[in-house]
Amino acid sequence: MKKNTAASKRFAPRMAVHILFLGAFLAGAAAHAETEFTVYAIKGPSGVALVELFEKPLAVPGFTIKMDLLADSGQMAARMISGEIKAGILPPNIAAKIAASGKPLQIAAVTGNGMLSLLSAAPGIQSVKDLKGITVFVAGQGAVPEYVFRKVLEKNGLQPDKDVKLDFSLAYPEIAQSLIAKRIQAAVLPEPFSTMAMQSNAAIRRISALETEWGRISGQPNYPMTVLAVNAEFARQNPALIKALLGRVKESIAWVTAHPEQAGILSEKYGLGITKTAAASSVPRSNFVYQDAMQAKPALEALFKAFLDFAPSSIGGKMPDGSFYYKAP
Repeated sequence: MKKNTAASKRFAPRMAVHILFLGAFLAGAAAHAETEFTVYAIKGPSGVALVELFEKPLAVPGFTIKMDLLADSGQMAARMISGEIKAGILPPNIAAKIAASGKPLQIAAVTGNGMLSLLSAAPGIQSVKDLKGITVFVAGQGAVPEYVFRKVLEKNGLQPDKDVKLDFSLAYPEIAQSLIAKRIQAAVLPEPFSTMAMQSNAAIRRISALETEWGRISGQPNYPMTVLAVNAEFARQNPALIKALLGRVKESIAWVTAHPEQAGILSEKYGLGITKTAAASSVPRSNFVYQDAMQAKPALEALFKAFLDFAPSSIGGKMPDGSFYYKAP
């Protein structure tokens, strides 16, 4: 019994040393543990603005950061509502509707302004006023394209759904192909599809750039098409990360705008669903911008007013309050 006690006494110091080393190791591992943070873009034109982030991801101590793509804004919205996604690209009205439902969502920045064109190859259509009795194909039902176009029609003396029929039955690529093949008379399309249509059929003309029409209506130089939305609680807890993210988003947009050919190559490389040629040729008209949320607030509120006029439920039934706009601490 005494022998065992003596052995225990000799073993105790060594055990204490091992425990100290183990504790130090675990503490060091904890200090170097990183939180995974994914920024999500949407396949298609809006994703092109952030394509440089795929090539050169953001680096912030304490975080493993990556970029990923989702097929559409519906998937983005669902995963933001669940809290799974902390930062991603959305149409502004969807971001407003999520916030109105009580979810902690904020707009951190505008990443793209209006890039919608009214296109037609019909000789008799020379302006918006010539659309009376015409069916216009519009992609983006319940989103910015629909309600901006409705407002433009209204201000040109045309009643949507009565004087002009709006058809939402086709997706962007199908609208472009139908226009090229002369199966439809007129369409509202974003980039790069409007440029693709005009390059494929010389008879197709840009009847109106809707941002020009919007400027006359709203007094704002443009309307936001896409925003970077963030989880408000996560942003409040990680201000340095959000600051770094916004800085890199701004850099990516500036790089894409200055290097359309390279941006086209990266868009194809990372599977944004746009060929490198189409992406490169559309960048000059894609209206990618970077505006902090507070800077963009007047333009966003002018757009939200159009949603309230035609479909209040599309932004949650009310104008978003000041807390909807992220402000860096």
